[in-house]
Amino acid sequence: MQLAEVRFNKNSLLLTLRRYSAAVSNMEQTILLPSLLRDVPSDEVLACDVAENSCTDLYANYLMLKAIRNTVESGLVPLDERKTRNSSTLIKNLESFSDADPETIFRFHLRGLFSVMTDLTEKTQGLTEKYMDIVGAGN
Repeated sequence: MQLAEVRFNKNSLLLTLRRYSAAVSNMEQTILLPSLLRDVPSDEVLACDVAENSCTDLYANYLMLKAIRNTVESGLVPLDERKTRNSSTLIKNLESFSDADPETIFRFHLRGLFSVMTDLTEKTQGLTEKYMDIVGAGN
């Protein structure tokens, strides 16, 4: 991985995506029994309303992080109905960008992608550490 990192600038999109993919691969290699993550609340669950559907356990996060990595590596896949509704709201909010020049739109989305991928990488590493604590292999 270090050789690949040398070839790209530290702010490279490709490097950011590779770091995320590597974090998910490490998570998959470390988490031998993903079912142990069922019903273990994620940090987001502790901060959200119990009645809210977006609250998930670590097992759901594990599956989501793997699915996102697969999408990043293989291409776009159709969203399920719930996610489509959420994304259509986002698209309506972004319609104001339709008058902006393509470079501005690109830079906006690139910053957003960097932010999301960095956040997902940190979540993946955090989930892996939480699993290690659950199985007693943590520090």
